[in-house]
Amino acid sequence: MIPITDKINEAMDILQEECAEVVQAVSKCRRFGQDNIKPGKERTNVECLEEEIGDLMAMVDILSALGV
Repeated sequence: MIPITDKINEAMDILQEECAEVVQAVSKCRRFGQDNIKPGKERTNVECLEEEIGDLMAMVDILSALGV
């Protein structure tokens, strides 16, 4: 078991936020359609989901590099 450092805690906080953003993006795809573009935005719902999944994967990589 590795000790939970401040750096790991911060990364886990960000991971948690990214998970919530992925859930929200999935919800928008399901409710409004993958190709829907929210007024004032430039990207479709599925493009937003792809970006959020990328952010989530980056945080997983960071935590892995930290030994989690």
